Amino acid sequence: MGATMKDIARVTGLGLATISSYLNGGNVREKNRIKIEAAIDELDFEVNEVARGLKTNRTKTIGIIIPELNNIFCAEIITEVEDVLRNHGYATMICDCRTDAAREAEAVEFLFRRRVDGLILMPSGKSGKHLERFLHVGKPVVLIDRNLEDVPCDSVLVDNRGAAQAAVERLFLAGHRKIGMIAGPEHVFTARERYLGYEEAFKKAGIEVQDSLVVHGDYTIAGGARAMKELAKQNPQMTAVFVSNYEMTVGAMIESNEIGIRIPEDLSVIGFDNIEFAKASNPKLSIVTQPTKEIGRNVAELILDRLDNPTREMPPKEMKLKTSFVEGKSVHILSV
Repeated sequence: MGATMKDIARVTGLGLATISSYLNGGNVREKNRIKIEAAIDELDFEVNEVARGLKTNRTKTIGIIIPELNNIFCAEIITEVEDVLRNHGYATMICDCRTDAAREAEAVEFLFRRRVDGLILMPSGKSGKHLERFLHVGKPVVLIDRNLEDVPCDSVLVDNRGAAQAAVERLFLAGHRKIGMIAGPEHVFTARERYLGYEEAFKKAGIEVQDSLVVHGDYTIAGGARAMKELAKQNPQMTAVFVSNYEMTVGAMIESNEIGIRIPEDLSVIGFDNIEFAKASNPKLSIVTQPTKEIGRNVAELILDRLDNPTREMPPKEMKLKTSFVEGKSVHILSV
């Protein structure tokens, strides 16, 4: 016969109420937690997760939906989220919606039926109507990197507009005027914010944005390559380009090599994310970097706070983090 709570009480000398609180995710003193965990190991005690879930209405599971599993930005954030949640006794269930709003809605429904305690989501579309079922029953939803106007959710963002503006202003300071942009999908919040930052830098410089200098990609390597090919074809006088996401930066660099564009002699480039790729590039790329670990940690802490305080009235919280800039050798200084 397997070990029971009474056996843990006998080994630890603690009351059943304290042990029950620990097993059901409640707060116990650190010294008691250590005793209980040592007894669980010694007795080979197994928690009946199904029974516990029925009793507490908690499954100790968090659903996560991301646009692309192979996106390094998503992967780095989710790794940190999982680490924090695991340290608090939560497992995760991850769904890849392939940047498809219909798939995302299906994933939300699937996770709701699996009775996850909360949802972490990097939205693929503009609307959050499919999240209302979670919110209606009081289950927390935290958004990563993107905001939704029609649902009240917590969110962790970066200052995408400011990051893009600062990157383009660097190119202006280097003497460039014909500056292209490989922007993201127009329906995606971050892509719109980064384009607005590009636009603001031009406005501040007193220069009108030319439509031909902006091409929208799809946040993929292939999309970045296509956008670079189109930009180069339409704008032979272009001297610099700002690429607004990591995968498209990779694609743009590949296409530049394919069509014989020399960086930075023929074209200056500022990319987005992934220090390792930037260092491996020749020349080393100048890039905007996002604090992925900090994003992941804040996302996890936000949802844990909501789960620990289910009855506390709190308005939706928006956290906006700063990006950094890593100087490379991909920007050529022109004589002004």
